[in-house]
Amino acid sequence: MQEVVRRWWNGIWGRLTRRDVWLVRETRWTVIARAGDTETGKVLRWEFATEPDAAQMVDRLLRADSAGQWRAQDGGTPPRAASAD
Repeated sequence: MQEVVRRWWNGIWGRLTRRDVWLVRETRWTVIARAGDTETGKVLRWEFATEPDAAQMVDRLLRADSAGQWRAQDGGTPPRAASAD
């Protein structure tokens, strides 16, 4: 079972500019990033052996140039793997 440890979004509701980032833990740490909305957004995933390595990727994603301002959120459910490329 996956555990959502932390979650952020950039505060933008629009289909083209919304960004979401999840820090998920299973046996390994997984960072999931989505660009766009829940129906058409592109989902990327990275797996890490340690939390510090995963947190480093989250920091990198949050520093990337994007519209809006990142805000921490409650856990929620990360997007399904079917959308991942």
